[in-house]
Amino acid sequence: MWRRTRGIRTGLAVVAWFELISCLIGAVLGVFFGGAGVPDAWLDDTPFTSFVVPGLILGVVVGGAQALALVAHHRRLRLAPGLHVAAGLVMMTWIFAEIALLQVWSPLQGLYFATGLVQVALAVLALGAWPRPFFARDPE
Repeated sequence: MWRRTRGIRTGLAVVAWFELISCLIGAVLGVFFGGAGVPDAWLDDTPFTSFVVPGLILGVVVGGAQALALVAHHRRLRLAPGLHVAAGLVMMTWIFAEIALLQVWSPLQGLYFATGLVQVALAVLALGAWPRPFFARDPE
């Protein structure tokens, strides 16, 4: 069940919009601007010869997951929290794969991993994972 707590819903929307816009900007920079200043040498030990394919994956897969979550969110569909969980996990997987392939780390990667984690946490809370009251004991 989708707990309609205003703070959680607002937080999910803000995080998902931030991630979607970031994915689209990153995709445009990768596809049309050759990575926009990211050294081509970073791709040397990867299966990619340019930033076009990673840019497309970022825009279509990672951004697409965020877009689906936002559509469901704004339509107040019951599957919205599940889509937010999936979108957050896709974001975290993207960052993990990026670090593993490029063998470099940037504070932006930490930021985007953290936003994916926050999205997952908020969505799990929206699904009712937070016990109320928090310190209540289970009856024996």
